[in-house]
Amino acid sequence: MTHPQSNGQVNGPSRTDQTAIVIGAGLSGIRMMYELNKRGVSGKCLEAGAGIGGTWFWNRYPGARADSEVWVYILTFLEEIGYDWDWKERFPSQPELESYFNGVVDYLGLRDNFFLNTRVKSARYDDSKNVWHVSTSQGDEYTCDFLITATGPLSTPLKPPFVGLDTFKGQWLQTALWPDQKVDFTGKRVGVFGTGATGAQIIPLIAHAAKQLTVFQRTPNYVLPGRNFVFTKDQERELKKDFKGIAQRVRAQPFGGDMVGTTRVSSDVKNKEALNQIFDYGWEQGGFRYIFNTVNDMLTNVDCNEAASEFIRQKIRAIVQDPATAEALCPYYPLMSKRPPLGHFYYETFNRPNVELVDLRKDPVQKITPNGLQTLAKEFDLDIIVFGIGFDAVTGTLNSIDIRGAGNKPLKDHLECDLGTGYGIATTDFPNFFMILGPQSAWANLPIVIDTAADWIGKAISHMQERGHNRIEAKKELTRSWTEEVDKHFWGTLLGKGAQETGAWHVGGNVDGKPLRCYWYFGGIPRYLELCAKEVESGYPGFTFSNALQAH
Repeated sequence: MTHPQSNGQVNGPSRTDQTAIVIGAGLSGIRMMYELNKRGVSGKCLEAGAGIGGTWFWNRYPGARADSEVWVYILTFLEEIGYDWDWKERFPSQPELESYFNGVVDYLGLRDNFFLNTRVKSARYDDSKNVWHVSTSQGDEYTCDFLITATGPLSTPLKPPFVGLDTFKGQWLQTALWPDQKVDFTGKRVGVFGTGATGAQIIPLIAHAAKQLTVFQRTPNYVLPGRNFVFTKDQERELKKDFKGIAQRVRAQPFGGDMVGTTRVSSDVKNKEALNQIFDYGWEQGGFRYIFNTVNDMLTNVDCNEAASEFIRQKIRAIVQDPATAEALCPYYPLMSKRPPLGHFYYETFNRPNVELVDLRKDPVQKITPNGLQTLAKEFDLDIIVFGIGFDAVTGTLNSIDIRGAGNKPLKDHLECDLGTGYGIATTDFPNFFMILGPQSAWANLPIVIDTAADWIGKAISHMQERGHNRIEAKKELTRSWTEEVDKHFWGTLLGKGAQETGAWHVGGNVDGKPLRCYWYFGGIPRYLELCAKEVESGYPGFTFSNALQAH
């Protein structure tokens, strides 16, 4: 499987000493490299892929696009790189995002800081020298004072679990490792596994070309309408003029969106018909406004959540013509237990004569065969199988790298046993080690979380340099208190129980054997920003600083 090549630097010298090494060249890596350069800190970014973009380099399947509006899914730390760009659509597509991120790298003059085709194999903290030793799969060795992971929360796709896949004579693909060459579905019999965010995007497009499309669904999702549209020049100009207003609003909205929100609760609404009218308003706005611009007790009030869930089920029944198919597409768990995808004519696709839905809860797969697959009740002949079955989220990529902290402690053991972090950025027993979008980071529109973490890390490094410190480590008291904060905001809502019951990825329920716990902070962006800022302003009381011996 090949991927597009980039003009970026490939590999590096056999050994180099840097103040900081960043792992991953997606949105997080780009933002972190800018922060280091701004502060005069020497650094290199090591990237396994052949191009810049992270998620938006690897996930190039048909229909791939962001679920956040383009005017919030951007880097906002410099106005000109956020809005001096000709955006095309409300929800940007993969090619547009990949082009944007490469444009940002070139605009900031960072291209030479990225070492591509360089997969980090291990990283070991040397207690005696207070340095990190980083090894790559190509045999390169690096040393650095600070190690920063920017590996992304959704970058390790799950392997297809079905017996017999190696016997399949057709072509099979994973959406998260999509080839750069065009995949032709014309006239083919295609099977798709996965009806999450990826499935909701790729299924409608395959349906237009395939002779027969069979969708294999394990758990139905509440797919909200995206209501995507192409910008006019006037719309784009209006957005650019409102840059500061947008930046303020995303920092005030709990999930980092450009939404005003509402103080209305469901008990304020006089009857069911009036409540459904409010839900219909949110539905027609598109995106996640259905969740946040209707009533604000949807995630805490059981009756309100059920009313919002039933509203969507009624929409599914109205759109999908076959009653049995419609019912199979209806979820019966609390809305937001699983992250709802945005759809672009998703439910309408199941009205096509060439599209069939298989409910795996009633008819599970037995094995893959040379010519297709066998369920309990039926055999399907397939030419192409597409797997969009999710990721080992948040910790998966971190665990794939042999990272060892003080006393040779494996990060993998810590994440599986304790998990505790400080703000999702640092943890105990791993000196001079930072994470962007690490475990227990804020659950929100990710660019604002990335910007916050990179800024926080940059300030911490400058704080150390100004005071002559060369070692920083999160205190155990901080990681414990932050874990309590994380658990309080998650398990105190309807989300916790529903996420466990549905096997949602944000609690690790989609990976066999993975500890079930909350891997994100659901306390909202305003509180997350406040607590991160308070740590800095108070002189980092949750961290230990020291002047360890360094010998390079």
